[in-house]
Amino acid sequence: MTVPTVEADPARAFGRYLECLADADESAAVAVARGLLEAGVPAERVLLDLVAPAQAEVGERWARNEWSVAQEHAATHISERVVAAVAAYADPRPTRGRVVMACMDGEWHALPARLVAEVLRLRGWQVVFLGASVPAAHLVSYLHRYDAEAVALACALPMRLPHAHRMVEACRRSDVPVVVGGRGFGDDGRWARVLGVPWAPDAPAAADLVADERALREAPSARLDHLADDEYASLVKRRGELIDSALADLRERVPSTAGYTPAQLDSTISDLGYILDFLAAALYVDDATLFTGFVEWLVEILVSRGVPAAAVGLTLEHYGQQLRDFPRAAAFLDRGRALVGGLSAAGR
Repeated sequence: MTVPTVEADPARAFGRYLECLADADESAAVAVARGLLEAGVPAERVLLDLVAPAQAEVGERWARNEWSVAQEHAATHISERVVAAVAAYADPRPTRGRVVMACMDGEWHALPARLVAEVLRLRGWQVVFLGASVPAAHLVSYLHRYDAEAVALACALPMRLPHAHRMVEACRRSDVPVVVGGRGFGDDGRWARVLGVPWAPDAPAAADLVADERALREAPSARLDHLADDEYASLVKRRGELIDSALADLRERVPSTAGYTPAQLDSTISDLGYILDFLAAALYVDDATLFTGFVEWLVEILVSRGVPAAAVGLTLEHYGQQLRDFPRAAAFLDRGRALVGGLSAAGR
């Protein structure tokens, strides 16, 4: 077990904390956080300047194929335990109304949302954290049963944006204002603005926004007139058919896929679906950069695992042929193919 020394600076404790995560040493990780608290570092700083950046690094190590999924899960679990320990140490008493915090249905990375919930709690709010993957109907049912000053919704993946919009509208029909956050809305909140919902870039900003009821209720109108072309809805309906045809195309053009293990085949099918899901989300908000950003990320992930970028290009080409009667989708796919071509030329 690592024995931490007392340090009154989260940045200087960061390296030791990461070592604890890498070693799956929960007690040592908790000790690092507790040492900061006992040295006078506010609980909010421990959460935002130690746990949050460490979790971001955990994700990067998985993306670079330096850590396995199991290591990433172990580290995340330890950080969740650290958050619980920090919350118990601070033990704030509520002085303000109830805020409900939830992750989108299908989103299982709940730690970032948990950090926001704890910052809100530290600032006096009575927070009900519903956790990961909350179905919209269950959230609305909860709001009908319990009064809430606001709902805070977290979205980590842009492909969930259409569902996020439906959840936002469901909350508003319950007359509860909503604030959203997370990378799923864009680093600058651009897609939140398209959906017409207040967005916070981080936990302190979310706390400030929740405290400003007028700002919450004066959200701009959604800008979704482009959905009239029906491309988004039609693509969603054809999702299963398109995945099947793309898999058949890969088997024909890449003979090595015949030797895939069941795990490799499942991963390939998932990737084929993710490409369509991100394309659909890009159509929903009418922004090609949502799709090309995902394509670049996917290529980096696959290349780190020994899959050439050209494999993604083949699938984008196939989808482009299948969706040639969808002008916006075809244009987005063309941009994705051009990006893959550039990455391939660069040796990625």
